Amino acid sequence: MDAIRPQPGAQERFLANPADIAIYGGAAGGGKSFALLMEPLRHIPNKNFGGVIFRRTSPQITNEGALWDEAGKIYPLIHGEPRIGNLEYRFPSEASISFRHLQHEATKYDWQGAQVPFIGFDELTHFTKSQFFYLLSRNRSTCGVKPYIRATCNPDADSWVAEFIAWWIDQETGLAIPERAGVIRYFIRINDAIVWGESPAALEMQYGADVKPKSVSFVPAKLTDNPAMMAADPGYLANLMALPAVERARLLGGNWKIRPAAGLYFKRHWCQIVDAVPANLRLVRYWDLAATEKTETNDPDWTEGIKLGQDSATKFYYLVGWERLRASPMQVETAIKNTASADGKSVSIGIPQDPAQAGKSQAEYLIRQLSGYEARARIERGEKHIRFGPFSAQCEAGNVKILRSTWNSALFDNLEAFPEAAHDDTADACSGAFNMLQGGTATVQALRI
Repeated sequence: MDAIRPQPGAQERFLANPADIAIYGGAAGGGKSFALLMEPLRHIPNKNFGGVIFRRTSPQITNEGALWDEAGKIYPLIHGEPRIGNLEYRFPSEASISFRHLQHEATKYDWQGAQVPFIGFDELTHFTKSQFFYLLSRNRSTCGVKPYIRATCNPDADSWVAEFIAWWIDQETGLAIPERAGVIRYFIRINDAIVWGESPAALEMQYGADVKPKSVSFVPAKLTDNPAMMAADPGYLANLMALPAVERARLLGGNWKIRPAAGLYFKRHWCQIVDAVPANLRLVRYWDLAATEKTETNDPDWTEGIKLGQDSATKFYYLVGWERLRASPMQVETAIKNTASADGKSVSIGIPQDPAQAGKSQAEYLIRQLSGYEARARIERGEKHIRFGPFSAQCEAGNVKILRSTWNSALFDNLEAFPEAAHDDTADACSGAFNMLQGGTATVQALRI
């Protein structure tokens, strides 16, 4: 049987790190989950050993290709027996490795009184700071294994983890500092504040011998640190390269400082302006709805309808129409019906649906008013910049062309200002139209009345 071993480089450094808390990753594809699954295997000869690996939600454990599936490729090779009912592997010695979730903040209290010598967090940025430190208090041992924590993560500039590992990150570039990779530092908590030191002695000298410093290390890794992954899935790099700018900088570049900002999701020079479009476009019109009239004292959102098509031959996208108004609900309804009439019945219509009952009723009402047209009500899920990402990526790749019109400049202004502008209606309408063409947004009603 082939030996199960880490890859040379970042994985080896992570698995050899002696810190109480070691964090691995900072980009996609660095072999993080494999390293986390391997870590507790060194203890399975110990019959009293029990390790727990956490994901934030249960589906993140059991989804296709997630932790449970990956464990199934490794643990049975060393005689681990899966116990699917409680998501646990038992080994011949009776040592165990379990997979658990902390879906709700209060779930951490399920571990009150527990003693867990090894705790793993997969995607640490998904957990709250209080969950992490509460579980740290459960990181105790009577089995002879010195208690310790291992975690993986991808960059998130707004997470508590970004602050926790700030010393290892260049605060100007957002990238890991190479010479600090794997370096160990020490911290104590005083009144919930984290105080760092270069050694336990330095902290004890300043704060007294009773403090108990914990050691921490961060080992960065990128896709290039995982040649096995690159060989097994050569297209994965292309997938990361195709991400929108912010996600690409995070997941491919390992950037901990980048945030969604104006100009990162759209630049007008990405899109060619054309004077004509192909005749065989599959067209949709997606509406982002608002229903407040403009007055001298307010600045309401816009109702906007983006007309977008895809050429079945070249696969290019063509943005061919943009309607927008600030008006009362009745005026908005009239505008949507008039636009549908002008577009013709070959153009599918998308209506956003708020998940609440009132949103469902509004969407159903509008669909009834569009009798004779193909109208779809769609629930919009997730953060706006995430929903806009696929359309943004196609724009950056040069795959979106814009029909020349008097509205081009205003459209570009709105999209370049996203997500920092006061109004994000244009971006939302573009997201909806693109996702409708892809079939990527949940459809709750698709009717031809």
